Amino acid sequence: MILIRSILLIFFIFSGLLYSQATVTFTLPVVTLMDVEPAGNMTLNFTAPTEAGNPLVNPTPNTSKWINYTSAIATGGLSRRITAALINQPIPGVNIRLQAATASGTGGGALGTPSAQVTLTTTPITIISGIGGAYTGNGVNNGHRLTISLVPGTYANLSPQANTVITIVYTITE
Repeated sequence: MILIRSILLIFFIFSGLLYSQATVTFTLPVVTLMDVEPAGNMTLNFTAPTEAGNPLVNPTPNTSKWINYTSAIATGGLSRRITAALINQPIPGVNIRLQAATASGTGGGALGTPSAQVTLTTTPITIISGIGGAYTGNGVNNGHRLTISLVPGTYANLSPQANTVITIVYTITE
């Protein structure tokens, strides 16, 4: 009888040790973060032609800016997109064009898909769509490289401008 009790006691002790469990609770927050790297302004200037009858010389497109983002979406949530728009009215006769490249760098997940080149106006236009749970990596050479260019639109509407500041606003949304 003592032997049976001892065996049962040993069995219960070992079964408790072998089949113990713990509950772990964790939280994964919904995250939506985006920025443009590096910080700071850029300058694009047309060059006057040196021969009568020739058009303006377009500035070299600027490729120094990168869009970085981090996105964690709730179960069943919508994918995200990034839009771009001008804050102020465009310069008459000048088109400001923007192209986001395919994501590159150290990121991972469901990175977004860039649209074709767009001409910016004060109305937001999608430049990257289909962003899911993803991160692009931080800083230059991570995320989507932006190419910003100026080209004449309608020559009849051109008028000399000096140091005209145009602001582009980028927004990430569902």
